[in-house]
Amino acid sequence: MPDANSSAGPGARLRALGLELPSAPKPLGNYVEASQAGSLLFISGTLPISKSKLTITGRLGDGITIEQGREAARLAAMNALAAVLEHVGDLDRIKKLAKLNIYLAATPQFTDHAAVADGASDLFAQIFRKERGHARMVSGVASLPKGTPVVVETIFELKGTV
Repeated sequence: MPDANSSAGPGARLRALGLELPSAPKPLGNYVEASQAGSLLFISGTLPISKSKLTITGRLGDGITIEQGREAARLAAMNALAAVLEHVGDLDRIKKLAKLNIYLAATPQFTDHAAVADGASDLFAQIFRKERGHARMVSGVASLPKGTPVVVETIFELKGTV
């Protein structure tokens, strides 16, 4: 039997998961959180921020566990969705997540990048359906803004725009 939410839009699936989006993130510098080009919506890198505070700092492989990194990636993904909602007004305007870039502050010895990135990918698969999929790039870097261990950057395809 098909999932009861299989025909529901992203907004309904988010609610069915019992998730509530945080407030949309604010830029840390001279840029905007969302920029639309035709049917593509580019969301600037989002951090694991809750209630205007960074929830975790540090580097993977140096005090930050894979599970903490997964949770940070999931929260950063929720912040990306909040930026989308602020820009378009309704998550159901999203056709799909086209591309996901994840940057991890990690030690040179850390090699479990994919496991951490799955914190964001798993959330997006639940909301946008796994069969619709998304392309993904995960990079390990020496440092990230404000000492965050994770930055999530997204590109969404919107419905009904050219």
